[in-house]
Amino acid sequence: MTISGKIRTGAGTRRGVALSVAGLMAAPAIVLGTGTSAQAASCTAAKGPYQIQVERNLGLTADGRQSTADCKAIRSYQVAKGITPAIGYAGPVTWRTMKTIAAQKAAGKNPNAAKKCPTNKGRIACVDLTRQLTWIQDGSKLKFGPVPVRTGRNGAETRTGARKIYWRSINHWSTLYDVRMPYAQFFDGGQAFHSVTKSMYNNPGSAGCVNMRPADAKSYWNLLKNGDDVFVYGRKPGT
Repeated sequence: MTISGKIRTGAGTRRGVALSVAGLMAAPAIVLGTGTSAQAASCTAAKGPYQIQVERNLGLTADGRQSTADCKAIRSYQVAKGITPAIGYAGPVTWRTMKTIAAQKAAGKNPNAAKKCPTNKGRIACVDLTRQLTWIQDGSKLKFGPVPVRTGRNGAETRTGARKIYWRSINHWSTLYDVRMPYAQFFDGGQAFHSVTKSMYNNPGSAGCVNMRPADAKSYWNLLKNGDDVFVYGRKPGT
């Protein structure tokens, strides 16, 4: 039995991308740094539509004008979070990532405060697409998490609803995408929890699976089993 990481695909169009691409088409570039190519990087001189918000989030002078220092700080943030293209442009993807991370931090150790994930199922893995978070609870008691995830991109969204883990493959290989999917736990067709080495904030997202950091995916593997409940709700920002 061979199951690939995603069996439903869609073309879709990404909301918000047109704005950032349009802004980048005519954006003049400046070069920051000297020395090796690793130290030098192209950086846009154009301000983005979320310039003030991004500047404020990074503790910069929120004047809405792109400076060399602003671009360098924004680009550094983009590189750290796996946001592409990392050229210091304060576009919708960067601002959306900042808001998502703020919502994740606000969840603290009470991610189910709104009671959107069922508490009458016993052990259950909850996935909140809106905040890009997952956790395991037993009734109303938090057992693991919450931890950040990377879910389906626009046109290949992670499907919502109540599901159950039905197949586990610790060293799974996706024949559809020709990639490794360590600690894969399938719960909805070809959609599964599994480990990736990418940043959880790397845009535009997965092909539908719930991507996890290696240590988190391993913990899920050790805590869950076939037949355990999974509940996915919300809507991923940008889809």
